[in-house]
Amino acid sequence: MATLLPKPIDPEEEAAKRESVNKTGGIFFPESDLDEVAKHFIGNIHRYRENIIIPKLYGAVQIKTNEEKLVEAAFESCAFKSFMSCVLGYGLGAAIGLFSSSVNPSIADPMAGDKQQTAKEIFREMRQATHSYGKNFAVIGAVFAAVECTIESKRGVSDWKNGTYAGAVTGGLIGLRAGVKAGIIGAAGFAAFSTVIDYYMRHR
Repeated sequence: MATLLPKPIDPEEEAAKRESVNKTGGIFFPESDLDEVAKHFIGNIHRYRENIIIPKLYGAVQIKTNEEKLVEAAFESCAFKSFMSCVLGYGLGAAIGLFSSSVNPSIADPMAGDKQQTAKEIFREMRQATHSYGKNFAVIGAVFAAVECTIESKRGVSDWKNGTYAGAVTGGLIGLRAGVKAGIIGAAGFAAFSTVIDYYMRHR
């Protein structure tokens, strides 16, 4: 069976090598003692994987396989974080839209002669409101997560500034649809909100 580990040292072969070295002189030093020390620290090419010492300060340590590293890298990628933020944002927005449409439904006034809405029309309006809120929150979540992950990757630091910068960019992009002034106000407001939330999550 083939193995990647080096072959064990043969005592007879090692003794023969020492005798030949003693006859011809040392490899590093003429003196045998210094030459043995130098060969041990410099010329020792035998490194066994089983002799690796891993500190167990916080319990047992397991060496991750390549497949586990790939899965962990995929979960920590910006694309996965953006996708999960989009999905969670849509769910949160849909819940808020459903709650708002159920609290304030557009019910017709029979005294004013308005046409009474059917249950089908009411459910249609609730579905539209739910989808609208969910889509807006999904876009905000995806943009915020993508910008924050990109900034964190470029800076190489995980602190509150990443959320502040990402909030400013996200708020500015959303507010620019209504003009430059709205973009500046949106950037400032979203940056302040992100800073407060990030500070609370880190220091609670």
